[in-house]
Amino acid sequence: MDLPSALHLTSEQHLDDGVREREFTLGEIPGILWTPASAAASAPVPLILLGHPPLGVRKMYPRLVARARRAAADGFAAATIELPGSGDRPRWAAVEQPRADMRRAVQAGEPVSDEIIDALVLPLVDKAVPEWRTALDALLSLPEIGGPVGYSGGVISIGVRLAVVEPRIAAAGLFAGSFVPRAMFEEARQVTIPLHVLLQWDDEGNHRQASLDLFDAFGSKEKSLHANMGGHAGVPQFAGDAAAQFFTRHLK
Repeated sequence: MDLPSALHLTSEQHLDDGVREREFTLGEIPGILWTPASAAASAPVPLILLGHPPLGVRKMYPRLVARARRAAADGFAAATIELPGSGDRPRWAAVEQPRADMRRAVQAGEPVSDEIIDALVLPLVDKAVPEWRTALDALLSLPEIGGPVGYSGGVISIGVRLAVVEPRIAAAGLFAGSFVPRAMFEEARQVTIPLHVLLQWDDEGNHRQASLDLFDAFGSKEKSLHANMGGHAGVPQFAGDAAAQFFTRHLK
């Protein structure tokens, strides 16, 4: 079956493990949907939203498809969309300068100011969350996809806002690998869904104490923090296994 009219199908292929991969656009927003071979209108599967890859879908495709195939093996569909101003989407003037300022500070080993963090992250949250909700409307209209819905990875502030405003999301796996505006801490207190938070202890692009403070702020009764030694790209395999087990518990 083709994607619903709100989504425009641009390509389709079946991977060697039977996973169906469909690229689509939602207006100007590119995305990819992966569904397991078992998905059917008579047996709809839960959905995991793979949070925006900050470097772009194309550049991070190998990591995304690996996560999607693991989700499919566990009986889930998975989908991702492009972050505003990243990847194949048009440049977005509102975030170009703060993104350059943040990159410059990190490369120089200097602290990233709250002003830079706010200027970059808050506009992304305000724009990306409504886009995710629109995409979710379209994805859940497919007969082979049902609830519940999980959210995994991406920019943690976007995950926090989604967890607060989107009642269809039943559980979230968050990666403490991006800077967080102070305003998001108040929103974190409103989060009540189960959370699985991954923290790389030596992440060069993250403020460790801020990540710990954010975890402490979450209002969820069930929340777990999984910290591993190493940098941003050094996530161990068993950490992915633990995240997969988390979603199996809460989405099935």
